[in-house]
Amino acid sequence: MSQTDRKWEKRADAALGVAASAILFAMMLLTFVDVIARYLLNWPVRGAFEITELMLVVLIFAGLPLVTHAGEHVTMDLIDRMLGSRAQAVLNRAMELICAGLMFFLMWQMWLKAGKIAGYGDTTDILRIPVGPFVYFMAAMIGLSGLVHLSRVFLLPGRK
Repeated sequence: MSQTDRKWEKRADAALGVAASAILFAMMLLTFVDVIARYLLNWPVRGAFEITELMLVVLIFAGLPLVTHAGEHVTMDLIDRMLGSRAQAVLNRAMELICAGLMFFLMWQMWLKAGKIAGYGDTTDILRIPVGPFVYFMAAMIGLSGLVHLSRVFLLPGRK
């Protein structure tokens, strides 16, 4: 990869890291305010649990492509030690291809589910926040992870 590509990746990682930190901070602040308001003032924050759930969904699924790009998924290397470097590279590419296929299948299924949820007009119970856009976001992030796996098949020599 060229230096320009690496620079872009570093900026994207930094931006997504800041966004993840902001979401975590917001979750912490909301929980803190909710606990203080609930126990000291007997006035809990309305819908705090729902907002926390939705922020957690965004945090987890936005992190999926980052983890995939960094090659930081949990892996088992039971066979790797018995294989030569060429066989390891072939195995790594095959696993990336299988993971890409699984991610694209999951994205497709999630997209179908999002369509149903959006069609029903499902919302959260208290604040009535539409759930469909969050499920579409989940599908998009799963698809992006699939694209990252696919790019690793063709562009990278194998896992780090």
